[in-house]
Amino acid sequence: MRQVIFTADDFGLSPAVNAAVERAHREGVLSSASLMVGAAAAAEAVACARRNPGLAVGLHLVVVCGRAVLPFSQIPNLVDENGEFTTDLVGAGFKYFFVPRVRRQLAAEIRGQFEAFRATGLMLDHVDAHHHMHLHPTVLSLLLEIGADFGMRAVRVLAEPPLLSWLSGERGRVSRALRAVLLRPWSRRVGKQLHRRGIATADRLVGLHDTGRMTAARVVKVLRELPEGTTEIFFHPADITLAGPWPLNKAACGVELEALVSRHVRATLNSRQIVCTSFNHLHAVALAEGA
Repeated sequence: MRQVIFTADDFGLSPAVNAAVERAHREGVLSSASLMVGAAAAAEAVACARRNPGLAVGLHLVVVCGRAVLPFSQIPNLVDENGEFTTDLVGAGFKYFFVPRVRRQLAAEIRGQFEAFRATGLMLDHVDAHHHMHLHPTVLSLLLEIGADFGMRAVRVLAEPPLLSWLSGERGRVSRALRAVLLRPWSRRVGKQLHRRGIATADRLVGLHDTGRMTAARVVKVLRELPEGTTEIFFHPADITLAGPWPLNKAACGVELEALVSRHVRATLNSRQIVCTSFNHLHAVALAEGA
């Protein structure tokens, strides 16, 4: 069987993102979204999710380039006085790994974001992170420890096959495929670590090397070559008729929204007998097979 999870990241960032998620789910193929619990429009996103019970919602953990849920007084070494994380991903990565007081504050913030998600009353479908920071060794370790207290059952792994990375783009194919090859060992290690803990993952991810460029044509091309198993394809859609902020530039967000509501994408799913699913379904299947 070939299954696909279409995920929208940055749910809750703004009304423009929330509107796109709702449209892509109701009119298109979007099956899940990742919620930024500390973002400005998070409450509106939660209301949207409640109106659309078929939309699976996960936690989009934010530890860089976004707003924390805890006040500055509790995490002064983690955020600025406005409660904003740094945009320096490399610098943040070094601090999270080497500075004990920063790691303690990071743990408190991660727990705070899980608690904020639980307070929404939504079922936790999966966990991933803004800029994929959940694959940082320190963040991943804390995520596994804290997530267990909140019923975390599925996590995104950045396992983009070189072939699909090659097919999905038109420029820089060699460099994309090379990056996919170089990332594979770490992705496999993380995947094995998650599976040992009974945490579900998709077999592969698509969109990592073409973020903002997942047009309908590219999605169709990937679907036509989709291997057996479960593939997650992620997007950053936004309704560009509304005010930002948008996750990416305006044009990219509009392109990715149109891909999610494309008739050609839906027709390809039907003709190839590809099933849309969610991470919670993967976990349920894994439990059944284990029994």
